[in-house]
Amino acid sequence: MDALTPMVHEKPVVIFSRTNTDPISHSMKQLITSYGANPTIYEIDEIPNRDEVRNALQSLGHTLNLPAIFIGGAFIGGPNEVIGLQIRGELVQKLINASAIWVWNRS
Repeated sequence: MDALTPMVHEKPVVIFSRTNTDPISHSMKQLITSYGANPTIYEIDEIPNRDEVRNALQSLGHTLNLPAIFIGGAFIGGPNEVIGLQIRGELVQKLINASAIWVWNRS
C-alpha cells in the first residue's frame, strides 16, 4: 500500500486504469463522472512506478485486471464492486462522504 498512499491520499476518487480503449475502464470513469465527481485517473501503463503500484494493488487482493477504484482513500475494488454499490444505492453516498460531490438531486 505504501506506493498507493501518496497517490490516493486526500483525493476523493482515484481510478487506476489503462490508456488503451478498455471499455470497462471507460464505463467506470463515465459512471463516476455522471454524478459530477472529478476522479483522479492514473493510467498505469504511463506512470513510472507501475510495477510498485501493481504489486500494491495485488497486496490489497485486487487482480491485475483494471480498473481499480478508491473512494475517500479506501480501496473499493473493481467494476463489480462499484456496480454493486450502484445497484444497492450506496455509490452516491460514498461519493458524498468522500467530498467527491456535495449534493445529489435524484430527479
